[in-house]
Amino acid sequence: MESNKERQIAIVTGGASGIGLAITEELVKNKIFTIIIGRDKEKLNKAKESFGDLCDIVSADLSDLKEMPALIESLHQKYGRIDILVNNAGINQKKEFCDVTDADFVNILQTNVVSVFAISREVVKYMLPNKKGCIINISSMAAQYGIPKVIAYTASKSAIDGMTKAMAVELSPSGIRVNAIAPGFIATDMSAKALDSEPERKRKVLSRTPMGYLGTPSDVGTTALFLASEAAKYITGVILPVDGGNSIGF
Repeated sequence: MESNKERQIAIVTGGASGIGLAITEELVKNKIFTIIIGRDKEKLNKAKESFGDLCDIVSADLSDLKEMPALIESLHQKYGRIDILVNNAGINQKKEFCDVTDADFVNILQTNVVSVFAISREVVKYMLPNKKGCIINISSMAAQYGIPKVIAYTASKSAIDGMTKAMAVELSPSGIRVNAIAPGFIATDMSAKALDSEPERKRKVLSRTPMGYLGTPSDVGTTALFLASEAAKYITGVILPVDGGNSIGF
């Protein structure tokens, strides 16, 4: 096995299911040692079993901000470096605008925005001395155009797009590239359940997607691998839709 000085080390938040799992799978397939941070211990253990020696798992609540510095410090001490951070963990809520409470709104921003900032800040502290690193944020179609009943989620992903650009401008001179992926409508267990229960919504999604079908988690996984690779060494500050053309669909 390669030493920690030779192999790349990645962190993927929410990497034990859905899109995060597909990203982890692509990184591991390409011999990048990947640490999954998540809350669901059962899913984490299942992922660890699947990926074996090229994967480690950490059970943590990313919204607990005061624990973040110690968490990242412990991972850096254990593995000696952090080359790639994928900020995938996030939560959504479908509610009529007037039914969204202040607590609902703040809760989603805490997890989807503040936690992303906090973990990125701590990871960047260890990337800076190496003058190299890659951060990939996961955005959404909700930041590309208006979608009803997801006001807090939309606000959070719009913030991610702005943060991605601001981080890229500040950190790229130090060798740290920062990009975002904006997945379109991807066929996961969660999205399938939501769309199958609303045939009209599903029809609308597919009718405005020029390619005419839902994407797969692996479509996002391979894009993340590309952005993390040397093939993307001159790409920073980009929000890349992986959506079958949905964001430009008529």
